[in-house]
Amino acid sequence: MELKDKVIVITGGGRGLGRAMALQVAAKGAKLALVDLDQQGLDETIGLCMELGTEARGYIANIAEEDAVTELFNDIAEDFGAIHGLVNNAGITRDGLFIKVKDGKVVSKMSLDNWNLVMDVNLTGTFLCGREAAIKMIELGCEGCIINISSISRNGNMGQTNYTATKAGVQAMAVTWAKELARYSIRAASIAPGYIGTEMVMSMKPEALEKIAAGIPAKRLGKPEEIASTVAFILENDYVNGRCIEVDGALRI
Repeated sequence: MELKDKVIVITGGGRGLGRAMALQVAAKGAKLALVDLDQQGLDETIGLCMELGTEARGYIANIAEEDAVTELFNDIAEDFGAIHGLVNNAGITRDGLFIKVKDGKVVSKMSLDNWNLVMDVNLTGTFLCGREAAIKMIELGCEGCIINISSISRNGNMGQTNYTATKAGVQAMAVTWAKELARYSIRAASIAPGYIGTEMVMSMKPEALEKIAAGIPAKRLGKPEEIASTVAFILENDYVNGRCIEVDGALRI
């Protein structure tokens, strides 16, 4: 896909990885529809994209709500007249042990609320956005690409039963969509980042960051721009379909 003048939707586009992705594809001439719950963050990202000479618009929407997502993609289609790409980047964590035991007694357990919250945003939100984007691509006659942001945690990570389940799920959905949507000239793929130096991660204590970096063969955290360039690669390469690209500095081999 030639990105110039293509309409790319990015959820969680107000900051972090979403902002880096937006700037990467904006620099290639793509038009941006950025989705978030943070108006200030959206405004900042939009301003940065417009400085690169492209069109960008922001949309406030809760991707876990079906009606909100349907309205969101209706609005984007009306505003831009096309949708060529979607990056399902929005996600949350609510980490905690499955069960916590002390002196042979269970003292706490992962709450159903924290399970459901992560499921609603990471898994249901990705499903809803992917579905509505595909519908609009087909209705508008657009060849397109959907990218789900998974994680190397999809293989299982202590303290993340809820998160790992969603990240395994979004990868599997991308494989399924690739098979189902190819007949409509719509591709789907996923990216599994390792530890990336977003604002949230870099706010951790220096000693914690040093310990994390020491365990990565590359001996450093990834840069948001390195995930963003992977997004651009998938969008631009029309023969990448149904695959998950791991970008983790060889943390998981």
